Amino acid sequence: MSNIDLEYDLLNYIIANELRPGDRIPAISELTDPKHLGISTSKVREQLEVARALGMVEVRSKIGTRLKEYDFACGVRLSLLYAVGLDFKNFEMFTALRNHIEVAFWNEACELLTDVEKAEMRQAVEAAREKLTASRIRIPNIEHRTFHLTVFKQLDNPFVTGLLKAYWDAYNAVELNRYADYSYLTEVWDYHEQILDEICIGDYDTAKATFIKHTQLLRHQPIMKDHEHQN
Repeated sequence: MSNIDLEYDLLNYIIANELRPGDRIPAISELTDPKHLGISTSKVREQLEVARALGMVEVRSKIGTRLKEYDFACGVRLSLLYAVGLDFKNFEMFTALRNHIEVAFWNEACELLTDVEKAEMRQAVEAAREKLTASRIRIPNIEHRTFHLTVFKQLDNPFVTGLLKAYWDAYNAVELNRYADYSYLTEVWDYHEQILDEICIGDYDTAKATFIKHTQLLRHQPIMKDHEHQN
């Protein structure tokens, strides 16, 4: 049990009672009782909303409120999307953080990859190629996210993976405001295929260097202004 005061009665209650994912959170009427939180109904509702916004609890009809698995990405995602909404430059700064994080944990993550993850990455590359060569070209956003997150899939660090997941959620939002021509997209996936080939032969340092080159491509993509996006 932690002695840290989270400044939220509900979160302190969860820790103090050593609740685990799937455990039921007492109903609001119960939580207001001095045996539990002993705070007003409005405060309980407010704190439940905070916990739900941070992805800590889920509310279902006939089941009630239950504690969820801890997911660092939830809190980061909410804050990041708000920041990006205020100013696109915030996404550029978070992108720089994401790049440094991936480089720092790259070799460790690659060493943990199994044939299953490598196959998933190969499938993402092939699916992306299909989208880009089809008669009706589609941008492989899902494959892009899948490829990069799979590199770190086996890394046992919820804070690293949480930051990376939040980045890709913001990336998907920002991507709607970026112009990417066909040559850029094909070059991106040339890099992805090269990265995977280097990972598969165990040359993680070269794969990391290729990844760094790949991230530099994004800097040259113009961001559409609001009026351009609306036209």
